Amino acid sequence: MAKPSGHHVFNAFRGALIGTAEAVPGVSGGTVALITGVYEKLIGGAGHVTSALRMGASDLPRGRGAARARAELRNVDWMVLVPLLVGMAAALVLSAKLIAPVVEEHPQFAYALFFGLVLASLWVPYSGSGKRWTGGNYALCLVVAVGAFLLTGLPPGEMPTHPVVVALAGSVAICALVLPGVSGSFLLLTLGLYEPTIDALNERDFGYLAAFALGCVVGLALFVKLLKWLLEHYHHMTLVVMTGLMAGSLRALWPWQDDDRGLLVPSGSVGLTCGLIVLGAAVVIGVLVVEHRSRAAEPKEPAAAQKRGRHARVASGSGRD
Repeated sequence: MAKPSGHHVFNAFRGALIGTAEAVPGVSGGTVALITGVYEKLIGGAGHVTSALRMGASDLPRGRGAARARAELRNVDWMVLVPLLVGMAAALVLSAKLIAPVVEEHPQFAYALFFGLVLASLWVPYSGSGKRWTGGNYALCLVVAVGAFLLTGLPPGEMPTHPVVVALAGSVAICALVLPGVSGSFLLLTLGLYEPTIDALNERDFGYLAAFALGCVVGLALFVKLLKWLLEHYHHMTLVVMTGLMAGSLRALWPWQDDDRGLLVPSGSVGLTCGLIVLGAAVVIGVLVVEHRSRAAEPKEPAAAQKRGRHARVASGSGRD
């Protein structure tokens, strides 16, 4: 039975939130996907699409490519994925024109809001596997957090806008889209390609955008399959690493920092800045409470389905982690 159209609108809204996050340096679209409950659906769908493309190309000479690709594409939940992608694309274009300038003009206040949002979001991967954390899990999370902290402290660079360079940057940025805690826009900013990419979006520079899109397709095809496999077989450990990435990436959103990303002590409108941090955290907590209550109101699933947890594992091999 088809879902009501309201579900499509809500999925498009969730996609819009993800697209908006990708336009803001320091905010990960993967983090927003986790908060809104569509992360593994998004990764699973992308994995099936890339598999279908690979099967279609590899089996085309033997005449079986189209049939195998269609079979793989039937595993995609298009009722969720299509509205998500439409919302993401529309929001990304609008955010590049509307939100990115606001962040550039008022970075302290904007980063404060996002800092609170990501800080509260740490609860999502921390609790998402349904398993108890061990001492080793906390140690691994700390190591990953330190690595992310150092990475986000790198000063902005500058690279040429040659099509090959742009394609490579796109392949890296798209991996950040599907990896919570790592911001694609922040990586572009580190490479010195954030402003050229925003300008290309606003000015409809299709040559630049085509090279960037090609890199995104290649990066997505390579990375999503790996991430999908990790979520299937090492679900708990993957979420431990994601928690560390998100925690370490908070450095990029610290409201008080200089132009070279050096951290400063709080100063200037401290009360308003802290209030925005609290507001960002409150928004996430509100979303999680609403989601929890809506899930509690749903009919109980069979015990076998409940074993998969909040972020459903897609293969029984996940017990190996």
